[in-house]
Amino acid sequence: MAFEPPRFRWSFFTPRFWLLWCGLGLAWLVVQLPYPVLLPIGRWVGRMVMRFGKGRRAIAERNLELCFPELDPQERAALLRKNFESMGISVLEVGISWWWPKWRVYRLFELEGEENLKAVEGQGALMLCLHFSTLEIGAGYLGHIADIDCMYRRHKNPLFDWVQQRGRQRHSLDGETIEREDVRTMIRSLRKKHRIWYAPDQDYGRKQSLFVPFFGVTAATVTATSRFARLGNARVLPCIQTRLPDGRGYRLSILPPLDDFPGDDEFADAKRVNELIEQEIRKQPEQYMWLHRRFKTRPEGEPRLY
Repeated sequence: MAFEPPRFRWSFFTPRFWLLWCGLGLAWLVVQLPYPVLLPIGRWVGRMVMRFGKGRRAIAERNLELCFPELDPQERAALLRKNFESMGISVLEVGISWWWPKWRVYRLFELEGEENLKAVEGQGALMLCLHFSTLEIGAGYLGHIADIDCMYRRHKNPLFDWVQQRGRQRHSLDGETIEREDVRTMIRSLRKKHRIWYAPDQDYGRKQSLFVPFFGVTAATVTATSRFARLGNARVLPCIQTRLPDGRGYRLSILPPLDDFPGDDEFADAKRVNELIEQEIRKQPEQYMWLHRRFKTRPEGEPRLY
C-alpha cells in the first residue's frame, strides 16, 4: 500500500485540538531551555509519573522482578527509580529531536562504529534498534548520518500524527516511510539497497512469533528479523544509543553486522537476537523501556505474568 504522509489541515484550529495545541506549545517552550537544565526537569517528570502512574509502575516492577531475580528488593527499587527518571528525560528528548535546530541536536552526539555502517554500503540493511528511552533522539541522529527508511504506525490523533511525522522526517529527508504492516514494501526497500530502522524487541502477539527465552523468561519473539533479512537479501546491523552520564550527551554505537545471519533455524535466529538485546540492555538497564508488557503473550496453558 502507498504511504500517504499526514497533511496539515485547517481543521486543526478547531476547538477539538486546542488543548493539544496548548500542550505542544508548552512543551516547545520548555525544551528551549539549556540541555543541563532540561535533565533535572526530566528526572522530576519521571518521578511524578512513577508516583502517580501506578499501572505503569506495576508493569515495570514486574518486568524487573522477572528479568533481574538476582537483585534484592532494594536494588530493584533503585533501578526502578532510575528507570522512571530516564523515561521522564525521554519526554523532553522527543521535543529536542523534533524542535531544536538540527546542528544543536547533533553536537550532543558522538559516533562509534562508523566503519560498520560503511561496511554495508551498497547492501540492504536492517538497522536493528532497541526500545531504550533515548529511542527518539537516537533515531534522529541515525537519520542524520545515513538515509534511513522507517516503519511507521499512525497516531490516532491526526494533529499529533502530523507533528510527529514532521519531527521525524526532518532528520532523514531522503528516507522513505513505510506503514508498519506493509511487509511487501519493506522487502522491496531492502532489495533496493535501502537501510530500514527496525526494532523487534517488544511483544507483538502470538501471530508470526515463537516463544524464545529472554532474560530466562519465555517471551513471544517475532521471527521477522530473519525473514526480512532473507527475503530482502539484507544485513542486520545493531544500533545502540546511550545517554551519557553527567550531561555529556549521547553515544550512538553501530555494531558489526551479524555474521551468518539468517541461519537455517528461525528459533535459533530469534534466540540469537534476544541474546544480543539482553546483552545490550544489561549494559544500561535503567535506560530500557520496562513500561512495556514484554511477557504479555504466554504459551498455551501458562498463567499471565501481569
